[in-house]
Amino acid sequence: MISSKIQENLKSSSWIRKMFEEGERLRRIYGPDKVYDFTLGNPDPEPPEAVKKALRDLVLSDQPGMHRYMSNAGFEETRSKIAKLHRAETGLPIESKHVVMTCGAAGGLNVVLKTILDPGDEVLVFAPFFVEYLFYIDNHGGKAVIVHTNHKTFEPDPEALRKHITPRTKAILLNSPNNPTGVVYREETLKQMAKMLEDKEKEMGTTIYVLSDEPYSKLVYDNIKVPHMHTIFKNSVIVNSFSKSLALPGERIGYIAVNPQISDADLLVDGLVFSNRTLGFVNAPALFQKVITEALDASVDVELYRERRDILYNHITKLGFSCIKPQGAFYLFPKSPLEDDVEFVAKALKYNILLVPGQGFGCPGYFRMSYCVSLETILNSLPAFEALAAELNL
Repeated sequence: MISSKIQENLKSSSWIRKMFEEGERLRRIYGPDKVYDFTLGNPDPEPPEAVKKALRDLVLSDQPGMHRYMSNAGFEETRSKIAKLHRAETGLPIESKHVVMTCGAAGGLNVVLKTILDPGDEVLVFAPFFVEYLFYIDNHGGKAVIVHTNHKTFEPDPEALRKHITPRTKAILLNSPNNPTGVVYREETLKQMAKMLEDKEKEMGTTIYVLSDEPYSKLVYDNIKVPHMHTIFKNSVIVNSFSKSLALPGERIGYIAVNPQISDADLLVDGLVFSNRTLGFVNAPALFQKVITEALDASVDVELYRERRDILYNHITKLGFSCIKPQGAFYLFPKSPLEDDVEFVAKALKYNILLVPGQGFGCPGYFRMSYCVSLETILNSLPAFEALAAELNL
């Protein structure tokens, strides 16, 4: 028999995966072109040509030792290149020793949480949030404390945050551009949070880390600029991946970048390297460390996502759905026309539209749509949305 804790967790496991599996069933019945699956953040565009070229060149080069172990922190060349990028963006003395390569952002978050958490330590998470955050925190004995955002903007409310901070608060977990809303947190809001955190740290004599989960940092639209967390929060740790920016979700390649302004930053990095090893990751995939070393400046064509966003956003809002226009990532998070978002998602299934209820992100009354699907899927879905809106008298 499996553990009782895992049995309990399975009951509240990801709505995203549950709806994706339902899509697999419907595709077998109706065919892929008649099922409109907006559940999974699984990029449709292929990786940039620079990534493909680097991969081809590396495979054909037959470099001796290319597939062996390296430092648990990753290849020095890869870490140096990432450090140089952050140094240029921040003006801070970020060096390769402040970077740890990881098995994606998910692996990176688990490495950070294992390193900093004692049992019962609290991690503040803003709703709506990526649901796996709660499991990651629980993995390492932490307690997730949910702080609700302002639903007019889906931005954090610094005053709401203040009320949730206690002497056990060890970290705040930020995600901007945000999954599921697509909102990019404004620099003004972040600076207000930073000032409040400084005051709270002095008041309580504690250190509160700001963990910034940034897999969508390169996917922004309309000339929006994503503030760099290291220039705003002294105790910041950035966790990033190339799953979205280079369309490599299956390759599980990411990194942690520690702010050199953190007291005992070297000790923190030592802990991260130890945790990377003892969690069983050992090191990030060797081949793809070398690939991104060569293709770090590349990115998917953001215009592909902008086009999909605009078609879908314009269509559903004209039909009567209420939604904040996303500034980044590749998700829409409209308000559910029915009070029960699960009931609404079930109605959408009648038209072979697969959505994820907002309660799966800690925010009932909304639903998420991922527009990283093919343009054909989006265009084919438009009549189905019209029929759904007509049934609901929007």
